[in-house]
Amino acid sequence: MQYVKLGSTGLDVSRICLGCMTYGLPDRGTHEWTLNEEASRPLIRQALDAGVNFFDTANVYSDGTSEEIVGKALRDFARRDEIVLATKVNGRMHPGPNGAGLSRKAIMTEIDRSLARLGTDHVDLYQIHRFDPHTPVEETMEALHDVVKAGKARYIGASSMYAWQFSKMQYTAERNGWTKFVSMQNHYNLLYREEEREMLPLCADQGVGVLPWSPLARGRLTRDWGTATERSTHDEFGSRLYADGDRVVVEAVTRVANERGVPRAQVALAWLLHQDTVTAPIIGAARPGHLEDAVAAVELELTDKELEALQESYTPHPVIGH
Repeated sequence: MQYVKLGSTGLDVSRICLGCMTYGLPDRGTHEWTLNEEASRPLIRQALDAGVNFFDTANVYSDGTSEEIVGKALRDFARRDEIVLATKVNGRMHPGPNGAGLSRKAIMTEIDRSLARLGTDHVDLYQIHRFDPHTPVEETMEALHDVVKAGKARYIGASSMYAWQFSKMQYTAERNGWTKFVSMQNHYNLLYREEEREMLPLCADQGVGVLPWSPLARGRLTRDWGTATERSTHDEFGSRLYADGDRVVVEAVTRVANERGVPRAQVALAWLLHQDTVTAPIIGAARPGHLEDAVAAVELELTDKELEALQESYTPHPVIGH
């Protein structure tokens, strides 16, 4: 495993981050395809054994049970000071007023609930799950700053939004002497590269680490076009992210993978890891092979010709994922 600094911080993270949306009780929340605790623990252990030290979850995943499962496994399998634990806030956690968003009330309530479920007194990275247009930026950034100063989070990060929104939040924090975001978790892969227009240059300029979600395009980059899985059958959100025109990119991945004699997942992840702005793709792992491919991708060097072949058929997409 390789390790890099997260953005301009001194924090060392593995080049692969284990995304933990896969782990949670299937009868809680909206993800019927998740793995229960018994099925999740071996995969979390496998990631640790492979050198992964970076784990990402969210309060909203499987109604909080992802945090519970991940927190317990990491307490059993690892030392707290050896891992980088991230979670997120913004998603709806209960019906009615103040059940979601980035108000001071929501942030202060949800950080404590997340810490209780994770079984720790702090997270290393506390991220806003999306931009909240209904709450003043000043309110959100001051509340996040207070979370850091209270010792409940070491760093803060953001997720998918427009570059102007991210810039506004960073400027607000800087102007007031508050904690700034050190990372951006955004939608970025071979099928969706709209982030290259504004967000990625902004992150590069500001020294912000980039943590792409859905690096394999919900698995579309790993299988023949049109092939369905249990998750894709129930993934209403994911069904809106890509179009039939993306087939040519998947075919390019297939050609490069066949010529190299490696799985398609390794090629698609290796392409992301070759992008200068990317710190660590957030990969999901429902089977041991998923982790094996992710770890192998870290060492897979693609040639300039291969990179060009993977990129040349891309077509612009509507901005989506925010």
